[in-house]
Amino acid sequence: MSRTLTAYFSASGTTKRAAQRLAQAIGSDLYEIKPAAAYTQADLNWMDKQSRSSLEMKDPTCRPKLADRDAAVEQYDRIFLGFPIWWYTAPSIIRTFLESYDFTGKTIILFATSGGSGFGKTAKDLASSCPGAVIKEGRLLNGLPTEDALKQWAESM
Repeated sequence: MSRTLTAYFSASGTTKRAAQRLAQAIGSDLYEIKPAAAYTQADLNWMDKQSRSSLEMKDPTCRPKLADRDAAVEQYDRIFLGFPIWWYTAPSIIRTFLESYDFTGKTIILFATSGGSGFGKTAKDLASSCPGAVIKEGRLLNGLPTEDALKQWAESM
């Protein structure tokens, strides 16, 4: 069994494609973080200040519910955690995921997709949601890097 997990949240499919390619390149298990209520296009309209994603990101205490808690994180030493960048950080559901499991002693390597912004303070922002874990800022996986490039990057982490 792989000691590495690639876990990801994807609202539109972009991060899913990146996560699938990463998992394939490094031979890791793959887990999709799913919200209890799927996001619609209207929910993702960042220009609408009343859209679901806008309201979630304005509220630092927001923790969207997960569809399940089936990620057997206890089996893994290293977790690549992927998500789209929303408002210069990880979506609120990533905090829900991190706070739903015990990541003590694990290394969490972040990767993301973004339409224009970088990680910002994402690693620092998420640290309080997974005490006892080591969080490393990874890289943006825009444009689907090759499997060889992903493997080299993962090995360097």
